[in-house]
Amino acid sequence: MPDLTTDRLLLRQWRDSDREPFAALNADPAVMEHFPKLVTREESDALIDRESAAIADQGWGLWAVEVRETGEFIGFTGMAVPRFEAAFLPGVEIGWRLAKGAWGNGYATEAARAALDFGFGPVGLREIISFTATTNVPSQRVMQKIGMIHDEAGDFDHPRLPAGHRLQRHVLYRISR
Repeated sequence: MPDLTTDRLLLRQWRDSDREPFAALNADPAVMEHFPKLVTREESDALIDRESAAIADQGWGLWAVEVRETGEFIGFTGMAVPRFEAAFLPGVEIGWRLAKGAWGNGYATEAARAALDFGFGPVGLREIISFTATTNVPSQRVMQKIGMIHDEAGDFDHPRLPAGHRLQRHVLYRISR
């Protein structure tokens, strides 16, 4: 499994040393504002285990992201197959989640571009999608910066959220090779 590098970042396989900072990131209300709930330590560790296995098995997934200059773990970026049913699926989603201290540096955009290049290059995908709650304007800005187009006809109510939930409505973005 190749690591992906950018000018400032390393997208790599997960390490045991990532568990504690990833759990802290997932328990941060600011980071998780556009998600239905905070993630427990057990859920956080399970996500690392699942993504580590996906990267080992298929050569891609949600990679751990670190700042090359300092070696600091700052979150994840990569691709995953959504695990719910929707009209626009099957597909491969690009996503990211970074620690609050990493915000405002362009890291999400930089890492997402590297993941897109890998998805369209070695993985051979024809299209990559992304989606988020309508309230998550910062992630929508990243989607736009990496060239994704809002597919308004594809906007949807997330099937894993109850009717009337503040995050139920989601926007769908797409980009083709």
